[in-house]
Amino acid sequence: MQSEWLGQMAKLGSQSRRTDESASNFALGFVDAMQPKDAAELLLTTQIAAIHQATMMLAQRLNHVDNIPQQDAAERALNKLARPFAAQMDTLKRYRSKRQQTVRVERVTVESGAQAVVGNVERGGRGDAER
Repeated sequence: MQSEWLGQMAKLGSQSRRTDESASNFALGFVDAMQPKDAAELLLTTQIAAIHQATMMLAQRLNHVDNIPQQDAAERALNKLARPFAAQMDTLKRYRSKRQQTVRVERVTVESGAQAVVGNVERGGRGDAER
């Protein structure tokens, strides 16, 4: 997996057949700085680096448009890439926190003709003076 991953990272900064070494090194540096702890984090941080590079490329394109249709197209593409970046960062944060869900199972017996309440019951409502 590692050799394939390195090949993908090298191509990350490429434009057509030419590889941009500084862009590839930036992506590698980002992934290294994020310190992925397992394969899932490695792949997710790689995707984050790729989305970031594409976002920056589109931001540069937006700064060099010649007309309104080009501006609109570049702006739409930039917005479409900015959202996944934030979502992926949130996914990484949630993955790293490894919060566990707690399932509580309780046995409740309801006699014939009785009613059961499911959920947490808290005392409240009217004050003591109103009773």
